[in-house]
Amino acid sequence: MKLVLYNDYQLGVVQGDRVVDAMAAVAGLSFRRPMDLMDEVITNWDAMRPKIEAAVAGQDGVALDSVRLRAPVPKPTKLICAAVNYLEFGQRQPAILDAFLKSPTAIVGNGDTCVLPPAPASIFHHEPELAFVIGKTATNVSQEDALDYVFGYTNFLDMSARGLQGALGNSFFLGKCWDTFAPMGPALVTADEIADPQELQVRLWNNDDPRHDFPTSDMAHPIRELISEFSKVTTLEPGDVIATGVNHQQIGPVQDGDTIRMEIKELGPSLVIHISDPQGREWPRGIDAQFGAMVIAGAPANRPV
Repeated sequence: MKLVLYNDYQLGVVQGDRVVDAMAAVAGLSFRRPMDLMDEVITNWDAMRPKIEAAVAGQDGVALDSVRLRAPVPKPTKLICAAVNYLEFGQRQPAILDAFLKSPTAIVGNGDTCVLPPAPASIFHHEPELAFVIGKTATNVSQEDALDYVFGYTNFLDMSARGLQGALGNSFFLGKCWDTFAPMGPALVTADEIADPQELQVRLWNNDDPRHDFPTSDMAHPIRELISEFSKVTTLEPGDVIATGVNHQQIGPVQDGDTIRMEIKELGPSLVIHISDPQGREWPRGIDAQFGAMVIAGAPANRPV
């Protein structure tokens, strides 16, 4: 099932190029915030699924392009991003498994705008990633059981500012946590619809020019391992979002006026965002081959993620 939140955070199901209203499934329930609705769906999925199926049965719905598609998990308790988690088309050895926390307030939805901050970054990059959402509490999970804890999958963009130095060198916080730097969605696709999350193709276009095109099979640390290892460090809770990293070989800059589109075919509608830079900074367009080469070389001083 392809779940979405749309317009004023109404629950819907994507069917083809249409979205069908599923709010009847949550009739009588109250939420402190509209975005908490998806938490209810995830946490109580066994009971909610038949209600949602009944709510959308026989409805024609409305065209996807006639609604505003929100981020499907607007305010997760945790947003964890795997760092340097690709083999760069087999051109480097696996990096040590590592991750960083990205601010949930950075999350925006389809059609929204990513605003580049006035900080003195050397460049801003797009990073399209497969993300997954935890469906039940996970602590010290084995790799064998790990996928049982996945509720679903979604598109994710880890927008990045480069060259912002922290107290001990590269700063994940200054590079990754700006508001609007975590576009997500638009659909949250339940795990039963994805036969193998390690056999998906991630694609991105900047102003319709092709950039990223890489398989999730190139991950150094697959999803089973990410869940198992992360759950040893911190308890994963329903609704937590984990992004799986990017292959940096087709990375490129973003700048004012750009439109970014990422796609994982099995996840339904593409994720589209717009770039705004009030300062109007510019960089050479196209693929940043120098940065890709640096990742392959594993240059530790720059800690590319």
